[in-house]
Amino acid sequence: MSAPAMPTSLLVYEGYLARQIYATFGFVLFAFSGLFFFFDLISELNSIGQHNYKFGYAVIRVALLAPSRLYEIIPVAALISAIYIFATMAANSEYTILRISGLSTRHALGALAKIGVPLVAATFLLGEAVSPYADQLSERVRLEALGSSVSSNFRSGVWVKDTLDNDGAGRPVMRFLNVGELMPDATIRHVRIYEFDHQFQLTDVRVAQRGKFIPPDHWQLTEVHATHLSKPTSLPPSSSVVNQKPDLLQPIYHAAQVALPEYLMRSQLTPQILSVLLVAPDRMSMLDLFSYIRHLQENHQDTQRYEIALWRKFLYPFTVWVMLALSLPFAYLHTRAGVVGVKVFGGIMLGMSFQLINTLFSHIGTLNTWPAPLTAATPSLIYIAFGLIALRWVDRH
Repeated sequence: MSAPAMPTSLLVYEGYLARQIYATFGFVLFAFSGLFFFFDLISELNSIGQHNYKFGYAVIRVALLAPSRLYEIIPVAALISAIYIFATMAANSEYTILRISGLSTRHALGALAKIGVPLVAATFLLGEAVSPYADQLSERVRLEALGSSVSSNFRSGVWVKDTLDNDGAGRPVMRFLNVGELMPDATIRHVRIYEFDHQFQLTDVRVAQRGKFIPPDHWQLTEVHATHLSKPTSLPPSSSVVNQKPDLLQPIYHAAQVALPEYLMRSQLTPQILSVLLVAPDRMSMLDLFSYIRHLQENHQDTQRYEIALWRKFLYPFTVWVMLALSLPFAYLHTRAGVVGVKVFGGIMLGMSFQLINTLFSHIGTLNTWPAPLTAATPSLIYIAFGLIALRWVDRH
C-alpha cells in the first residue's frame, strides 16, 4: 500500500528542495552581483573627472553592466546554493532519511532538472533580451560622457568589407570601408570608401566627413569628395620597336574629382552590424551574432570566432543543469567528510574552474579552427561526465 503514496512524497520533497535552493540562490546572486558592482565601480574611478564623466555616469554605466554580470553568475550561483543545501541536509542526516524513504539518485536528478528550468529560462532571457542591449547602452553612456568614439586596433579606424550584387544601377560592387570614428549615436565620421568592379579594378574613391543610416539599406554621406577612375577611351598604339621601354608618362587611368554636399549610398552594412564594435562577441545576442556571421560569410571573411560565440551563447543557459548535477554528490558526503563551509568553498572553486575552462576552450578552438559546436560543448560535456562519475562513486560507497 506504500507504492501509491510514493509520488506524493516525492512532490513534497521536490517542493521543499526547490524552496530551499531558490532562497539560497537569491542570497548568493545578490551577494555576487553586489561584489561585481563594487569592483566594476572601482575600475571606473580612473575615468571619473575626464571631460563630462562624473560619478553619476559611472554608477549608471556599472548598473547597466549588471544584467551581463547576472548572466555570467547564474550557473555558478545555482551550483553554490545547491551544494550548500545538500551539504546542510547531509550534516543533519535529512538526505539520509529521504534515501531510506525511497528517494533514488534518478529521482533526485529529476527533481534538480525541474528546479533548473526557471533558472535556465532566466539565463536565456537575460542573455538575449536584456544584457546585450544594456551593454551597448552602457558603452554609449560612457562614450558620450567622455566625448569619445569607438576605437579599434587599427590606428586608421575600422575596416569593413561590403559586397552588393546590385548597387542600384545594375552593377555588382565590392567596397572596402574605412570608418575613422563610430559615434555612440551610430553615426560614422571620417569615412573612406574604396569601390571595385567585378574585375577587381578600383573604380571609385569617396571620402566623407560623416554618415547617417537611412533604413532599410542606405547611408547618407555628407561633405563628400569623390574620385572616379576610368581607363582612357583610346590607348596609344604599342611600340613596334623591340625592347623599347613603355612611356611611363602615358596615363593608364583618368581621374575625375567632384565635391558633393551629400551622397546616398546603398549598402548591406547597418548600425546593428557596426554595433558589434561596442561589445565583445560573447556579450552579443544570438540574433546579432547570426546576422553578423551571415554578413561575414557573404563577404567571404572568417567567421570562426563569432560561430564559437554563437554556440557558446546557445549552450550557456543549459550549464545551469550541469552545475546542479555537479552539486548532487555533495549530498552523499556526511559531516565527517568536511564541514559545510569547506564544501561551499569547493563549489566556488568548481564553478570558477568551469568558467576558466570554458573561456580557455573558446580561445583554443579559435586558434586551432576546431568545429564551433564541439568547442562550445566540450567544457559542459567534461563537467557533466565528471559529475555523473562522482555521483556513481558516492552512491556506491
